[in-house]
Amino acid sequence: MNIVFLSLVKIDSLNERGIYTDLLRYFFKNGHSVTIVCPKERRYWHKSIIQSSIENLRIIQVPILNLQKTHIIEKLIGTLLIEPLFTRVVKKYRIGVRDDLLLYSTPPVTFASVIKHIKKSNSRVKTYLLLKDIFPQNAVDIDLFTDSSLIYKYFRRKEITLYKVSDFIGCMSQANVNYILAKNKFLDNNRVEVCPNSIELSNAKSFNIDKVTLRKKYSISDNITVFIYGGNLGKPQGINFIESVIEAFETIEGVFLFVVGSGTEFSRLNQFVEIKKFQKTVIQPSLPREEYDLLISIADVGLIFLDYRFTIPNFPSRLLSYMENCLPVISATDDATDIGAIIESANFGVGCASNSINDFVEKVIYMRDRPEKRMVMGRNGYMYLKENYTVEKSYEIIMKHFS
Repeated sequence: MNIVFLSLVKIDSLNERGIYTDLLRYFFKNGHSVTIVCPKERRYWHKSIIQSSIENLRIIQVPILNLQKTHIIEKLIGTLLIEPLFTRVVKKYRIGVRDDLLLYSTPPVTFASVIKHIKKSNSRVKTYLLLKDIFPQNAVDIDLFTDSSLIYKYFRRKEITLYKVSDFIGCMSQANVNYILAKNKFLDNNRVEVCPNSIELSNAKSFNIDKVTLRKKYSISDNITVFIYGGNLGKPQGINFIESVIEAFETIEGVFLFVVGSGTEFSRLNQFVEIKKFQKTVIQPSLPREEYDLLISIADVGLIFLDYRFTIPNFPSRLLSYMENCLPVISATDDATDIGAIIESANFGVGCASNSINDFVEKVIYMRDRPEKRMVMGRNGYMYLKENYTVEKSYEIIMKHFS
């Protein structure tokens, strides 16, 4: 088939690792033709725009304003400009005219007119939304604006239009499915399904990493239990709670914490650690994949953080890297997500509320004191990943609509 993928994730090569590139690479390996239309944010404009193509693969990058790691004004203006900018490129390159499947993800919810244009030019194309973000409600939950504001009403209309124009909606978990159907009564149940975050398991994983030397680099002795958080550092992660976690680690014997990532709140967390002169936490900006893989290899437990105020069921993709590396998980989240319930029911970690530092500390001590239990949980997580969160599974879910 001919497949088009629209996304706000910048993709330079199909060889990159990630939930989207892994899935698209699997489509490509199975003989499908793939066209990727993605953004090139303002911070990258000094570099040449990629419009590359090889046989059965084409990547087109659309110049846009910064949407990630920027202030709210540029983010909002940039979001509003996505539709006209992407539509112009779609028209210029006649994208979708001869294609069979149109894949796209949220964010943003402002792809609706782009999808409409493609469906108008090709009535036989099937459209599939990979729902990774429920906006604008998530912004309301963390007080970026209210549900009575004009901006909420504008984006809510866009969200509804996007759902209506999508033939199928793939959600990250069953809680996502239940939420979307409950809040959007116009949707047919048969159009909404679980199509989870997924990855291609790495065959190049090294099991000969010198963990002793790596630990010495950070002055971490063998008897220390290392916890790691890797991912976005923004308001959705509940930065106040993460600061409480960092403070708590100073009082717990035999533990060490790595926080690796980027986002609007990175500088705040970094300054917090520097000013307080904490000794048991290292804050690092996002690392190249190879360096992050080295760092995660000396970790014992992976961490998930979500702001407790969320009423929408988020499901962070960062979980997959922990599972792939056989790390048990502590999820500190809101009540809406089912990520904690899945982790506990499959016995590859424990969960708690992200507004109770005492509960979180109990989970940290529980993990610290049970190295054999950690090993069992880590193996359980890897097996659950193989059975549920591989690109083969996502591919099958999507392709069944073409059988």
